[in-house]
Amino acid sequence: MISPCLPVVLSLNFWICSWMNLTPHRIPSLLPKLFPGLIWHVPDREKSIYVTFDDGPVPGPTEFVLETLNEFKAKATFFCIGDNVRRHSEVFTKIMSAGHSIGNHTFNHLSGWSASNKVYVDNVKLCDEQFNSMGSKPSLLFRPPYGRIRPNQTKSLNQYKIVMWDVLSLDYQQSGKNENYLQGTIDATRAGSIVVFHDSYKAEKKLKFILPRFLEHFSSNGFHFKTL
Repeated sequence: MISPCLPVVLSLNFWICSWMNLTPHRIPSLLPKLFPGLIWHVPDREKSIYVTFDDGPVPGPTEFVLETLNEFKAKATFFCIGDNVRRHSEVFTKIMSAGHSIGNHTFNHLSGWSASNKVYVDNVKLCDEQFNSMGSKPSLLFRPPYGRIRPNQTKSLNQYKIVMWDVLSLDYQQSGKNENYLQGTIDATRAGSIVVFHDSYKAEKKLKFILPRFLEHFSSNGFHFKTL
């Protein structure tokens, strides 16, 4: 059962971290305990990591991701924006052809905190319709943009597995040393981690630095990269 205080807790956490400029790569351990109805981590005794990508597909960044994953024989889950699928259908097809998993990220990258329940749910369904038009089945995986979703929205989307994360690469940050973001992401990751990257233009610069080095580090340590 999702607590009605979810938006308050998440808002407080991200506000405090942003204010202090100390946004952690690993989420506070309290959140999965407070909200067990959301998927934050995969219980996995094997050396497996679940790499995910938000906000694509777009030409360039998504294709770089696909090439890099292929180099390391890694599989991943792409949480796609429906309108990007519509505009860049050829890139979406490449994701499916490579055998990766697809997740719903709304049609227009909506924040659940600023949209009514009906508008939000309809936008999620519109994304599924776009998947269907591309020959892909509607995904049972859903990630709310910005991690922002209200309890009534989670209830209306109970047919989905709502996937959050326990590690955030922060590849969308425009300042700071790439090496620090890489090390922070590596240090936060463990077996069963769900790690967030972004195949977007905003994240492209740091993504190109962090992703191959992240995959190389964990591959050399005997980890495997699986889809959700």
